[in-house]
Amino acid sequence: MDEQCDCKNGACDCGCECCGEGNGFERQFLTKAEQIEELESYLAELKLELQAVEEHLADLRK
Repeated sequence: MDEQCDCKNGACDCGCECCGEGNGFERQFLTKAEQIEELESYLAELKLELQAVEEHLADLRK
Protein backbone atom coordinates (compact mmCIF):
# COMPACT_ATOMS: atom_id res chain seq x y z
CA MET A 1 0.00 0.00 0.00
CA ASP A 2 1.25 3.46 -0.90
CA GLU A 3 2.15 5.66 2.09
CA GLN A 4 0.00 8.48 0.69
CA CYS A 5 -3.01 6.22 0.18
CA ASP A 6 -5.83 6.38 2.77
CA CYS A 7 -7.19 2.93 1.92
CA LYS A 8 -7.54 0.45 4.76
CA ASN A 9 -7.12 -3.32 4.44
CA GLY A 10 -7.50 -3.26 0.67
CA ALA A 11 -11.02 -1.81 0.89
CA CYS A 12 -10.37 0.85 -1.68
CA ASP A 13 -12.90 3.27 -3.13
CA CYS A 14 -10.38 5.66 -4.65
CA GLY A 15 -9.37 3.48 -7.60
CA CYS A 16 -5.68 3.67 -6.77
CA GLU A 17 -3.42 1.01 -8.21
CA CYS A 18 -1.58 0.40 -4.93
CA CYS A 19 -4.60 -1.40 -3.45
CA GLY A 20 -5.11 -3.71 -6.38
CA GLU A 21 -7.83 -1.55 -7.86
CA GLY A 22 -7.57 -0.32 -11.38
CA ASN A 23 -7.27 -3.76 -12.93
CA GLY A 24 -10.50 -3.11 -14.82
CA PHE A 25 -12.68 -5.53 -12.84
CA GLU A 26 -15.33 -4.52 -10.34
CA ARG A 27 -18.00 -6.80 -8.94
CA GLN A 28 -21.47 -5.69 -9.87
CA PHE A 29 -23.59 -8.23 -8.02
CA LEU A 30 -23.83 -9.15 -4.36
CA THR A 31 -24.37 -12.61 -3.03
CA LYS A 32 -27.59 -13.31 -1.15
CA ALA A 33 -25.64 -13.32 2.13
CA GLU A 34 -24.09 -9.93 1.28
CA GLN A 35 -27.50 -8.48 0.43
CA ILE A 36 -28.93 -9.73 3.73
CA GLU A 37 -25.96 -8.30 5.66
CA GLU A 38 -26.31 -4.89 3.99
CA LEU A 39 -30.07 -4.78 4.56
CA GLU A 40 -29.71 -5.80 8.21
CA SER A 41 -27.12 -3.06 8.70
CA TYR A 42 -29.41 -0.54 6.99
CA LEU A 43 -32.33 -1.65 9.17
CA ALA A 44 -30.22 -1.16 12.32
CA GLU A 45 -29.31 2.36 11.16
CA LEU A 46 -32.98 3.15 10.50
CA LYS A 47 -33.96 1.92 13.97
CA LEU A 48 -31.34 4.17 15.54
CA GLU A 49 -32.60 7.10 13.48
CA LEU A 50 -36.17 6.40 14.58
CA GLN A 51 -35.06 6.28 18.20
CA ALA A 52 -33.26 9.61 17.82
CA VAL A 53 -36.33 11.23 16.26
CA GLU A 54 -38.57 9.90 19.04
CA GLU A 55 -36.17 11.24 21.69
CA HIS A 56 -36.02 14.62 19.98
CA LEU A 57 -39.80 14.81 19.80
CA ALA A 58 -40.07 13.87 23.48
CA ASP A 59 -37.62 16.66 24.38
CA LEU A 60 -39.54 19.19 22.31
CA ARG A 61 -42.82 18.22 23.95
CA LYS A 62 -41.49 18.85 27.49
